[in-house]
Amino acid sequence: MQSPRLLLGYLKANWYIYACAILAITVANVVQSLYPRVLGDFTDTLQAGGITRSAIIDSSRKLFLIGITFGVLAGIGQYVVMRLGRRFEFVTRQKLFAHFTRLSENYYSKNGVGKMLSYVMNDVTSVRESISMGINQTTNAVILIISVMVMMSLSSIPVYLILVCMIPLLAIPFVVVLFGPMIRNRSMKVQESLAKMTETAEEQFGGIRVTKKFAVEPIMRGRFGQTVDRIADNQLRLVRMSSIFQALLPFLGGLSLIIAIAFGGYLTIQGSITIGHFVALTLYLRMIVNPLQQIGNVINTMQRSRASLVRLNNMLSVQPDIREIDGAKPLASGASDIHIRQLSFAYPGADQQALRNIDLTVASGKTLGIIGKTGSGKTTLVKLLLRVYEPPEGTIRIGGDDVRSTTLASLRSQIGYVPQDGFLFSTTIRDNIAFSNRGISVEKVEHAAKQAQIYTNIMEFPEGFETKLGERGITLSGGQRQRTSLARGFLKDAPILVLDDSVSAVDAVTETDIIDNLRTSRRNKTTIIIAHRISAIKHADEIVVMDKGTIVQRGTHDQLLAQKGLYASLYAIQEEGTRNAEGKA
Repeated sequence: MQSPRLLLGYLKANWYIYACAILAITVANVVQSLYPRVLGDFTDTLQAGGITRSAIIDSSRKLFLIGITFGVLAGIGQYVVMRLGRRFEFVTRQKLFAHFTRLSENYYSKNGVGKMLSYVMNDVTSVRESISMGINQTTNAVILIISVMVMMSLSSIPVYLILVCMIPLLAIPFVVVLFGPMIRNRSMKVQESLAKMTETAEEQFGGIRVTKKFAVEPIMRGRFGQTVDRIADNQLRLVRMSSIFQALLPFLGGLSLIIAIAFGGYLTIQGSITIGHFVALTLYLRMIVNPLQQIGNVINTMQRSRASLVRLNNMLSVQPDIREIDGAKPLASGASDIHIRQLSFAYPGADQQALRNIDLTVASGKTLGIIGKTGSGKTTLVKLLLRVYEPPEGTIRIGGDDVRSTTLASLRSQIGYVPQDGFLFSTTIRDNIAFSNRGISVEKVEHAAKQAQIYTNIMEFPEGFETKLGERGITLSGGQRQRTSLARGFLKDAPILVLDDSVSAVDAVTETDIIDNLRTSRRNKTTIIIAHRISAIKHADEIVVMDKGTIVQRGTHDQLLAQKGLYASLYAIQEEGTRNAEGKA
């Protein structure tokens, strides 16, 4: 089990503020413990017939001061602790998000978004509640119990009576030891089932349009219902255990009070103690019952938060697969020549290699076209170039530097990457295009949109570039989303631009216009175009044909057609498809 270093680190950083808050709560509870003694003395005075106007005023003044002092100090202490708890929640969520951004793509391929949200929402809230409520109630309970015990020992109440009344309380440590681990284990299962529910909900909400189109809402409701049922079962088991535990502590406190009333009442009748001592004793023990209830709540909450804290610490201890080496240097500014030598690669856990013995050179300012069947390794190649996955040492160099020896920020800042399914955020079209530089001028954003052939479509919206997109850019069509993503790549104007099948959703005429703009704007800049349609890469300085993870052909468009290989076959198929489409039109 991981040490709760996340929480300890925060407590250590703010120990002096917590100390002041705990001191205020401590003084408040010490003052509160004077209440039974004042009331007991008043009772003895009343019994002795010595009650006077001044005695009533004096006792009332003391009780009023006790109440005011307790309220002010306890309120200040609890406010500070609650405020620090909220601060912990804020800081931890920021830390988690920053950690998520450092994790490699391989982690996200195995863990869903819902699981990430569960850490941020459920687990952080659980820990925040434990340190806010836990510190307040623990300080209240412990100090009040100690103060009550001290006040009882300083009073004239017989020691043997106090000890007899305390006998049931000796069982409390055994109850805590017995129930603590069981509550913690059941809490862990609840948090895990909540994470699964969040993951399932996120997935089903994201695919709700597909669900409706296939009319399978009952099936989806059934699947989600099964997840909720598991949560309910785990929570009911936790509630049963927690309820028994929380009932036992006040029950033991109640037994002490029963003994005090029975035994203390007998001694009062016998004249061994005064009525004032009897009243004070019962009030003291009554004051102990509530702190015992608080201790039960705190232990219960702490056991639950312990499960969340372990999950958070485990999450924050996950190391990214892609890390910078010690002494990593920034990639030389403007470096754009690419050299790939003897590159072979297999995805983690895969039995077969995705790439085998790739040798490739892209001179600075040249355009490389990559084509091949689905699964031939095209996207894998550019992912290794970007170090989304780690290439073998020395296999990929840019500007003469091994990409593994450069800083990730400098490498990725000099490569513009436009995937086939370019992700758009739920913000304005302008912000999506200017994603790499939010402060860039409107004119440059518009120019990039024109290059990507999306400007006219954008201007058809009433708010133009300030149009806010729905989730994942649902406001736009597939082709419009792809061209908006292309505009983002044009605007970055990086030394190296990679288009990964980024014009697959546009028509042939628009594709031609985009490619023409690309050739003009990227003159003397390195460009890599991955495509399934030959029309998108036929202008490239060199074209490589990939199949089953290897390069099977390379050359210019005319050279490859003359070779009568896979490239020529693909070209013939596509040309026939084009002629058939024109004939039907």
